[in-house]
This record gives sequence, C-alpha cells and structure tokens, in this order.
Amino acid sequence: QVRLVESGGGLVQSGASLRVSCVVSGRTISPYSMGWFRQPSGKEREFVASISPPFGPTYYVDSVKGRFTISRDNAKNTVYLQMNSLKPEDTAVYYCAAPTEPYYNPKSNKNDYAYWGQGTQVTVAA
Repeated sequence: QVRLVESGGGLVQSGASLRVSCVVSGRTISPYSMGWFRQPSGKEREFVASISPPFGPTYYVDSVKGRFTISRDNAKNTVYLQMNSLKPEDTAVYYCAAPTEPYYNPKSNKNDYAYWGQGTQVTVAA
C-alpha cells in the first residue's frame, strides 16, 4: 500500500522560508513523478509544483516561480518543497501526490494523481 506523509508545515511571518517534506512508503519513488498541491480554506485544491523522475525537470504554477523549489531524494524516498519569500496568499494545506504510472508527469492534472498525503498546514502571517 502506497502511503504519503507530509510534515514541516507551521506558522511563519511574511517573507520567511519553510520547507515541507513528503515521505513515501510502499514503493520506491525513483521512477515516478511527484507533485505538490495546496488548498486554501474554502477554495479548490491547486497545483503548485511537480518533478519528473529521476531528478527532474520541474514545473511550477506561475505564482510560486522563483520562490518555491521542488526537489527529491530518491534514496530517502522523500520529496521536498522549499518555500522562500512566503506571502499571506501562500496560506493553505499543502499536499503531496503521486501518479500510478511511472515516467509520466501529470503536472497540474489533479485527476491523474492516485495517491495523496493527509496534508500539512502552512500559515503565513502578514
């Protein structure tokens, strides 16, 4: 059974940095793309970033380009999202996700991700 567990969220001030992690169990992540999504309270879940196997390329939503970096450590079966220059509008629950097909990057196609974590809350105070 594939399981994704996010961690690292928290409350930070505007302009601060935070790194969230996603540890995957049940399969090796090496041949699979990984994605990060976020869901602000009362809004739809939206794509943030994805990374192709084994080490890229990477894709980002325009609103986070230049501020966020997605990376992966295949040996640790872990994916990271480094978030710099955080803004109040980045406040959301952040989810990692994985597709069933290897060597396929769904990018922002939410329906093509079969596995999701439980999410970690990131709150950015003004």
